[in-house]
Amino acid sequence: MLKGIAHYERSHGAWIAFHDDVAVAETDPKWVRSGNWKGVISRHTTPLLVKTCRDLDIPLVDLNDVPVFKGVPKIRPDNAKVGRLGADHFLERGYTSFGFAGFTSQGWSAERRDGFVDALRRAGHSCNVLDVHFPESSTPFWNSKQLGKISEWLKSLPKSTAVMACNDMRAQQLINAAGMSDIKVPEDLAILGANNETFRCEMTIPALSSVAPNAFQSGFRAATLLGEMLAGRKPQVLDQRVEPLGVVTRLSTDSLAIDDEKIAAAVNFIRKNACTGLTPDQVAENSHISRSLLEKKFRKYIGRSPQAEIRRVQVNRISELLVDTDYPLKRVAELTGFEYTEYMSVLFKRLTGSPPGEYREKMQDKGGVRSTVDVRHAIGTAAA
Repeated sequence: MLKGIAHYERSHGAWIAFHDDVAVAETDPKWVRSGNWKGVISRHTTPLLVKTCRDLDIPLVDLNDVPVFKGVPKIRPDNAKVGRLGADHFLERGYTSFGFAGFTSQGWSAERRDGFVDALRRAGHSCNVLDVHFPESSTPFWNSKQLGKISEWLKSLPKSTAVMACNDMRAQQLINAAGMSDIKVPEDLAILGANNETFRCEMTIPALSSVAPNAFQSGFRAATLLGEMLAGRKPQVLDQRVEPLGVVTRLSTDSLAIDDEKIAAAVNFIRKNACTGLTPDQVAENSHISRSLLEKKFRKYIGRSPQAEIRRVQVNRISELLVDTDYPLKRVAELTGFEYTEYMSVLFKRLTGSPPGEYREKMQDKGGVRSTVDVRHAIGTAAA
């Protein structure tokens, strides 16, 4: 969001901005009154802050995902679309059993749940829902109690169920509970979060897939709206929704609903080892089946060869490193199993349509959030 605000500043004239790092303005009206503020953009808006800004006649733009405060314009995610993207992500992978874990006390969670459930219903599927009340803040005691409840719920679900959580914190609880119950992720249970909090997604084992909101666009729109209000124009729409960017696929959903246990295990083996210089022969050896049978079954269940699947995983990892790090291409190649940077670049362009450098620049222009790079159809069954 801050990047989006900064982008507006650079293109419309600099503001003298102050970032309230510890959110004093939310609870201390004296602090707000002590400054000569011309306008406020707030991520965690409170009734007290709204009242203070109203008393001081300071324009306020709200970025908090809660119901609209009277007269205060709000920018927030299109939560129903977040849920629909989650459903589409699982349906594309062939799942027929679904679950959703959320919070009854949070409106944004209910919107995501309803979008998820409605998309599944339209596709002819039902959904098992686990909603609980979320306290004002998460505590270790509350979290430990949740793990037990979630564990029992997960055990009641059929094997090969795909579960979406209302946010990444809830998804992390699901993954931890699955581990307690000896449920393998993603082999037995696929788990998808929302918000794409990179630090949280990468800390889970396996790494968590998540629906990425367009935080950059939210920040840019908020700054644009504040600029208009400072110029004396009243906002025409008080509740603006920003569409999410897409699903960032990591290991927690990087699987397909496959009935053949050996092929399912082979796919998982590739997901974990593709960036180590893995070969199809090594996959066949690990799966204890012949190379020819491996090729035949991969085309049956996945629609592409083992080699193409290895390349797909490598390219997805390349895209992550291009966006999430500033590593030079030589280092990206080393981390994804390529001896030669030139070959990595040629392959990446062939399968995504963009050279690595151009792709990195394009994603940075979107605010540093990477949509799913799914090269499944580009690869087909070619042994790239």
